[in-house]
Amino acid sequence: MTTATIKFKLNLTNNSIFDSAKLNKKTVLFFYPKAMTGGCSIEVQDFQKKLSTFEKLGFDVFGASKDSVEKNTKFLDKYKLKYELGSDLNDACEKLGIWIEKSMYGKKYFGINRSTFILDKKGKILHSWSKVKVKDHVEEVISFIKENKL
Repeated sequence: MTTATIKFKLNLTNNSIFDSAKLNKKTVLFFYPKAMTGGCSIEVQDFQKKLSTFEKLGFDVFGASKDSVEKNTKFLDKYKLKYELGSDLNDACEKLGIWIEKSMYGKKYFGINRSTFILDKKGKILHSWSKVKVKDHVEEVISFIKENKL
């Protein structure tokens, strides 16, 4: 298990700040590459469907991307999400090592490596997944939390 504490902040869709050093409870934080795209839309809806399960397990849920707060707010509204989305307007993705070089049709660019982190109340990373495949991922996170009694 990863046990690093990496301090970072995200601008949230409710106009507040997600501060990894000041969490109210254990947190599942997932990063998606781009709001309003196919896989990302499925992912935010999958987390929404299981939000009550995460709450019963004592976890907050947040999603995040490099999209603007305005775009993430439209994304949140479109799917009527009951959890906040964060915009990495600084360097959270870089600090977490998930801002990576990608390639499509021979063109190289930087983007988010779809990732999920489980954080304790102090922002310590208890576990992480990278190169996440959307299908069944939310169930995988819930199973991990239950199996490890987090």
